[in-house]
Amino acid sequence: MFEDRSYKRTFYSAPQSVTSLVAAFLEPSLTVGTFLFANWWIEQRLTRPELTLCLLVFALTFPGRNRFRDNFFDASVDILISWLTLLGLLMFCGSATRSFEFFDEQALIIWAVATTPLQILAVWIGKKLLQRHSSRPDTRRTAIVIGGGALGVKVSRALDGIDDRSIDFLGYFDDRADKRLHEKAALNRLGGLNDVATFVRERAVREVFITLPLGSQPRIVELLERLQGTTASLFFVPDVFGISIIQGRLQDMNGVPVVGICETPFTGTNQLVKRISDVVLSSIILIVTSPLLLVLAIGVKLSSPGPVVFKQRRNGLDGDEIIVYKFRSMTTQDNGSVVKQATRNDARLTPFGAFIRRTSLDELPQFVNVLQGRMSIVGPRPHAVAHNEEYRRLIKAYMVRHKVKPGVTGWAQVNGYRGETDTLEKMQARVEYDLEYLRNWSIALDLQIIMRTVRVAFFERHAY
Repeated sequence: MFEDRSYKRTFYSAPQSVTSLVAAFLEPSLTVGTFLFANWWIEQRLTRPELTLCLLVFALTFPGRNRFRDNFFDASVDILISWLTLLGLLMFCGSATRSFEFFDEQALIIWAVATTPLQILAVWIGKKLLQRHSSRPDTRRTAIVIGGGALGVKVSRALDGIDDRSIDFLGYFDDRADKRLHEKAALNRLGGLNDVATFVRERAVREVFITLPLGSQPRIVELLERLQGTTASLFFVPDVFGISIIQGRLQDMNGVPVVGICETPFTGTNQLVKRISDVVLSSIILIVTSPLLLVLAIGVKLSSPGPVVFKQRRNGLDGDEIIVYKFRSMTTQDNGSVVKQATRNDARLTPFGAFIRRTSLDELPQFVNVLQGRMSIVGPRPHAVAHNEEYRRLIKAYMVRHKVKPGVTGWAQVNGYRGETDTLEKMQARVEYDLEYLRNWSIALDLQIIMRTVRVAFFERHAY
């Protein structure tokens, strides 16, 4: 699960803004730069195919992930997996379009071999520079937490978890008795609220994190008035962890600070990158699979009376109703207020329909939905409108999964939650995976899901 790491990134993102900007351009620039260098090394002149590949790779890898504060081994493995996933996708596209002949084989081999070591080296250098910067006495910061409850301890752990160790956490302040505090806070309490301002001035504390509940507003106001006589940076941490935080961030709305706790990851550049990758990949897939689509259409038509393509009402982005296409696999077309999920040995399935559902070939027409802009290649799978009306009342944060376009495949599907969800627990697990995808989206994660989907579709038979 991603939950703890995403909390750290969301909670303490300000000092990482410069490194995040560098990381956003570092991975795509290194990837493209290595390809250009490989061609220069063998004295291969750059032509239109090479430049087109550079643009495609940059679009697929931007923005790069900030790995400077990750464990070095984990970062190295992540770089390798991301690169192999991207290579696999490019090889598939090159084979499907027969475009390998436009590139020099030696340049491609150098590119494939050299890119990962160079990216790992860049991350290692970046980590060393950050560690060197944080080791300087003038860059270290001391911090305290006001509030000894569970939230205060969560904040202190997030501070301790910052890899460059540039923050020295000193302890907690709280007026409550020890038995009302978290065990860790009780052991590390430095005093009560009346002691905070004096302690901050005498110890030159740089950062103060206030985690008191909103019900303590008068005490918070009084505390802030005292602390304004110091030079410490003040942060208020609202207790919002009882709800699902999706892309939490602080925004400026015409001079008014606004804390976003549930927002789509696809805004600005991310939205453009996501749409470009959807259009490019879905176009290639539809062109390559066009003979197969014709064969499947004939098979559906001959298997039983009825239309070739089944159109079903689903909820899309922001819960708006959309029409989703599938090859018809059943003798009935449930699309009303009650929709029964397909089950193993379902009597409604035709023999040919059972085959295309088991291999997920019935989903291929949804790439047309992707081109239309109704769906994305990767995202939470769309459920029937009737199912949404049922589960939105039973599962907490169920409708949050509609903050993005539904996908042909998704994070839940490649983690074992594909096909029938015959229990509430299975649906809850699927929704949690969908929310994880929203919290942690990246192009690299999309590519990983696409590659894993191919394996799941042909080697794991969970769908009916």
